[in-house]
Amino acid sequence: MATTVGRASLHAYPQFEGPGSFARIHNASREFSTTKSPLHRAETMRDNLRMPSAKPGKPLALTEAELDELQRLVDAVPAPLEPLDVSMIDGFLCGVLLQPQTIAPARWLPFVTDVDARALPRSFDPTRLHALVQRRHAELETAIGQRHWFDPWVFELEEDSDEPAVPGVEDDDAAPPPIDAVYPWVAGFATALETFPALMALDAAALTEPLALVYRHLAPDDLEDADELLAEIESLEPPADLSEAVEELVRATLLLADISRPLRQPPRARPARPQRAGADPRSRRR
Repeated sequence: MATTVGRASLHAYPQFEGPGSFARIHNASREFSTTKSPLHRAETMRDNLRMPSAKPGKPLALTEAELDELQRLVDAVPAPLEPLDVSMIDGFLCGVLLQPQTIAPARWLPFVTDVDARALPRSFDPTRLHALVQRRHAELETAIGQRHWFDPWVFELEEDSDEPAVPGVEDDDAAPPPIDAVYPWVAGFATALETFPALMALDAAALTEPLALVYRHLAPDDLEDADELLAEIESLEPPADLSEAVEELVRATLLLADISRPLRQPPRARPARPQRAGADPRSRRR
């Protein structure tokens, strides 16, 4: 039975139990964003996965300088608007690209500069911001469409203190676990699926495994009434480290693409017309 959450019916997997839960996810992801090192990308183990990498060339990937520029542009979005940060943008774009039908940029771009898609003031020029985001969208679209590896925009969390932990003493100010660095990406991904729910309307049984790889990083309270998904999450071994957690985000994205955007099989060749006995196949009837 479908469960209606906010604006959309998300079937057996409501990732948000009402608007309050979505606000918790968004606000928590912003807290993580403020504790990360300045755009220090988490290392992955792509070279050890035997997965094809997207070939260089167009669409051109953003440079580190452009990634920093994008974050500055996002930070410049005036209040009270609440833009996604660069890691959330990346997860959001993946969620948009996994929809069974293409979502026009005019529909999803407003959510980049405000989580509620409120209009930008006329004094703010989003041209450069939109251009950089659309380049990343094109890069991800190519990688996902061809089932190629891509590097998610996940950034290592900054350690606030160099003081060693005292055994047996709980430190409320201790840095979060390194794996929590994926949380903003996951929050952006969940934002896309809450905003554009067509993917969640597909075969729930097929969605369970890949969704569990992503939503395992959310609090169980944000997955109420999703018993099968929670059971799948409980059955998973936790990621060994941040690199493995990032790899699972890519794996889940490509598995979901197989469900919502299956690759077309090449047309089967027509069988050759049988030749009559004794006929010369090189001869042509005039």
